Amino acid sequence: MTQPRHYLQFSDLDKNAYRHLFQRSAVLKRRQSAGELYRPLVGKVMSMVFEKNSTRTRVSFEAGMAQLGGHAMFLDTKTSQMGRGEPVEDTARVLSRMSDIIMIRTFEQTLVERLAAHSRVPVINGLTNEYHPCQILADIFTFIEHRGPIEGKTVAWVGDGNNVCRTWLQAARVLGFKLKVATPVGYALTVLDGHEYGPDVFEAGHDPEAAVADADLVTTDVFTSMGFEGEFAARLKAFEGFQVNAALMAKARPDALFMHCLPAHRGEEVAAEVIDGPQSVVWDEAENRMHVQKALIEYLLLGSVNH
Repeated sequence: MTQPRHYLQFSDLDKNAYRHLFQRSAVLKRRQSAGELYRPLVGKVMSMVFEKNSTRTRVSFEAGMAQLGGHAMFLDTKTSQMGRGEPVEDTARVLSRMSDIIMIRTFEQTLVERLAAHSRVPVINGLTNEYHPCQILADIFTFIEHRGPIEGKTVAWVGDGNNVCRTWLQAARVLGFKLKVATPVGYALTVLDGHEYGPDVFEAGHDPEAAVADADLVTTDVFTSMGFEGEFAARLKAFEGFQVNAALMAKARPDALFMHCLPAHRGEEVAAEVIDGPQSVVWDEAENRMHVQKALIEYLLLGSVNH
């Protein structure tokens, strides 16, 4: 049996594969906007495994599969045997005999890797504590839509060195742009994939203004991610001075975009004047989760489609 291709980290694909995915995302988005039916996945089933709550991930995958002619099934720990201690290896063996592709949104990256190792079908990482590749796929496609190629550009991350930030770093290496990160002391980004990231790719510090200076894109996330709610008060204090507001955006390039993976807490990590302002593309960014994931599903199941 041919080994399936999985998408567990951004670094799983190379620049050529991403070039294809961004082109297909644009095609699929245009077709959807025009009301053109494109249903290459009639009869195909996606199992969506959720151990973390979701709005955008669930809706974007479920709607995307429906638009491609397939069906997506929602599974969570409350209504499946996963919540009663079934090993993820057994879950993989069963789901991959009844599904054509699996998406999982969970806690530990190792759990996704174990699921993929025992699956007969492609597995997509819908989010883990360590990585969020589908989000960055959407973010970069959004940048390309508004500003053209991201290669050679500068992306500024302000806030927690979390899973989204870590995935931006992988993307910078694969696609050839620079990531400048500003985090509070004690919340710095930890590199987990063993790659070396030189100064042309990665610059880390604790000064938001230095990170944002001359950036083409400024992005952030909530100060307290899922699973860290018990640290909320401590984090709120630690992250003082790390809000993306109009004064900070003014340090970036005049045409810089603002992104946020959502949900956002206005008045904490971002000011309302920024997320609701003219430089913000967060709603395009959210919609594009669906379009890029459709392209990804198509690629994993059908290969490089070009019609």
